[in-house]
Amino acid sequence: MEPSQSEMNILSNGKSHDLEGDLGMPMKTLPDEDQFDDNDGGLENEEFLPNADGEKHIRFKDFEGKTSFGMSVFNLGNAIMGSGILGLAYAMANTGILLFLFLLTAVAALSSYSIHLLLKSSGIVGIRAYEQLGYRAFGTPGKMAAGIAITLQNIGAMSSYLYIVKSELPLVIQTFLKVDPNSDLWYLNGNYLVIMVSASIILPLALMKQLGYLGYTSGFSLSCMVFFLSAVIYKTFQIPCPFEEFSANTTDAYHSLNVSSHGHEYNNGLVHEDDDSHCSPRMITINSQTAYTIPILAFAFVCHPEVLPIYTELRNPTQKRMQKVSNISILVMYTMYFLAALFGYLTFYGNVEPELLHTYSRIDPYDTLILCVRVAVLTAVTLTVPIVLFPVRRAIQHMVFPTKSFNWLRHIAIAVVLLTVINLLVIFAPNILGIFGIIGATSAPCLIFIFPAVFYIRIVPNEDEPMNSVPKILAACFAALGVSFMVMSLSFIIIDWTSGGGHAVGGH
Repeated sequence: MEPSQSEMNILSNGKSHDLEGDLGMPMKTLPDEDQFDDNDGGLENEEFLPNADGEKHIRFKDFEGKTSFGMSVFNLGNAIMGSGILGLAYAMANTGILLFLFLLTAVAALSSYSIHLLLKSSGIVGIRAYEQLGYRAFGTPGKMAAGIAITLQNIGAMSSYLYIVKSELPLVIQTFLKVDPNSDLWYLNGNYLVIMVSASIILPLALMKQLGYLGYTSGFSLSCMVFFLSAVIYKTFQIPCPFEEFSANTTDAYHSLNVSSHGHEYNNGLVHEDDDSHCSPRMITINSQTAYTIPILAFAFVCHPEVLPIYTELRNPTQKRMQKVSNISILVMYTMYFLAALFGYLTFYGNVEPELLHTYSRIDPYDTLILCVRVAVLTAVTLTVPIVLFPVRRAIQHMVFPTKSFNWLRHIAIAVVLLTVINLLVIFAPNILGIFGIIGATSAPCLIFIFPAVFYIRIVPNEDEPMNSVPKILAACFAALGVSFMVMSLSFIIIDWTSGGGHAVGGH
């Protein structure tokens, strides 16, 4: 048999039982310059051709794995951790502690299972690129669908992060410098600030050749969020319930309070109870906002576009080792999410706002600790942008330049163009969070649920796992769950927009 025929037979049958070994065999990689020299997946096939001695040498043609286990955990944890942590206390207020804990646990477990499907599919065909898994499962349409979903999801995430920089950084500078809020100083202009942050901090980090180098910034970013969590816990024991408004004569403060209070009266900045339960936690709560928490929690663990690139650069990469990285990252984020939601909720109960830090500002906008927390959150979201940019650049490489080897000029140009587009969106799109709420409601379920499941069903050989086997039935149910999430999220957004609510569901 000719080598090309042998190659096609091996790949069409999906045979790579040793790769399940991912379980113990370290994967040898090709040099860096061959990373994208793929020609729509052609070169990966060569890695499965038998030698003269009859053994299969399994090699992934990606970057040489040099990133330590700990740095990989930092990078994946940073990819999971998004600005959405600021809204989890509000989610708990609209679900109750027990229902929130149940939903958070379910989503974390489903996310871990989804990563398992991705890693197993990756091991079977020897590919550690999301887009190329799509190509192996469904050809060019599969590759393009995965690439477009990754691009839209991550551009939406990066835009939401920079939108926080645009809106929060001027307030921080204004407070630290005691500047008049009505002054038109250039350094209080969010548009200028977001461009400066992108050019001076994000772009240099985004030009790194490998994700592993960002492990240190990821660790610092996670440290900032640990500081945020510590401050939230501390403030729980410092703020009484009911709390006193900083400005009792501010109409907007009254309005936002009444919107979020559900039947409580306010006078001279003090909360007066209609019942004694207002300052006691609720275990289960069902109201008109409860349904929004389901997609918010589902998207809180979106990290799937980053999983395979991090796997690529992991030292001594095996499926078991990468799954352990994923499980530890998810467990750490799960713990931080629950604690941030719990103590934020126990501080404000039903008065917590969708953005937790805004609620603290109603008590004392000049609180030094909260100002430091704002700086920490701004630092964390800024340092997360380069991590999220990497999969987008890789997706563009696979979609537009599949046959090209690594090139520094192209590497830099894609990063510059992406950051330019994102900055323009943040500056000129007034409804950016609503726009990317729709993107998040469509691309996130695809990346978390639908694609990993259908790729797994298509890639795993029927000889190994028939369609009526338990693993494939579970994968099919998982894909159906993703479709349900997508329909439900879009329905909530459309209903909310038509009713004038204007919330943005989704995002990271």
